[in-house]
Amino acid sequence: MSAMNLPTVLIVDDERINRTALAELLKDECRVVLAKDGVSALQRVAEERISLILLDASMPDMDGYEVLRRLKSNEKTVNIGVIFVTGQIEEAHEERGLLLGAVDYIAKPVRPLLVKARVRNHLELARQREELERLSMQDALTGISNRRAFNQAFMRACGNTVRTGTPLGLAMIDVDYFKRFNDFYGHGAGDDVLRRVAQTLGKAAQRPYDMIARYGGEEFVLMLPSSIALQTVLDRLCEAVQALGIPHEQSEVSPMLTISCGGVVAGYDSAKRPEWLLERCDEILYQAKNTGRNRAIVHDLN
Repeated sequence: MSAMNLPTVLIVDDERINRTALAELLKDECRVVLAKDGVSALQRVAEERISLILLDASMPDMDGYEVLRRLKSNEKTVNIGVIFVTGQIEEAHEERGLLLGAVDYIAKPVRPLLVKARVRNHLELARQREELERLSMQDALTGISNRRAFNQAFMRACGNTVRTGTPLGLAMIDVDYFKRFNDFYGHGAGDDVLRRVAQTLGKAAQRPYDMIARYGGEEFVLMLPSSIALQTVLDRLCEAVQALGIPHEQSEVSPMLTISCGGVVAGYDSAKRPEWLLERCDEILYQAKNTGRNRAIVHDLN
């Protein structure tokens, strides 16, 4: 496994010799980052994707218990595993740490084999948790993001547009006459169509914060932060889906499978109302369907 693919462990200790010793011990197990106090530890967590934290309980200014309390009070860091590594071996201290949410407790001076074994076990638990989280954000049929993943990303994108004024492209996409397709060709063929359409739509979401997600049934949602060319993108997607050449004898608009799209380009004011943006996209999608299907209609709300 390359260094880029290794899980990241944060070691927090105000004594440099302790940080260095633990880093040397774990260098073959994970990618190690270091912090000398509570403030820099929280900053590291904000900047990096941390899988596990080895945390000294006794530090000046902000002790390990306060660091753990802040981690557990933040929804972005609440699930990061924390192992206390400390010279405080009294039962009351250990109980306090575990009650705050620590996953383990290692007494100083550390025993190298014990530390490596416990870190390895907790990293495996973190890997399993991350995999479950990834699967919970993925549509089982198509393999693209699901509605839950979209909802989270959409709220972040709207917040970014409100902060920066950067346009946000958003579109609802529907497979035309899909119920008729399912009834005529069977649900197995319908599932295959949804997978192929999802793959085709996914080609429009290539940048880091772009997203295509299955919104429900035969409906998809496309989000393109910083996009003002949404009409062009959607027109090309309509052409690309029709070019798949999937026969649809029950369609009233084309002998081949098609899609309809309704989108908006949102700005500062409209991004303050995320639910309203989704409602507008849905209304515009129905406008596209009611005016003939196999087309994209986009409204610029800037």
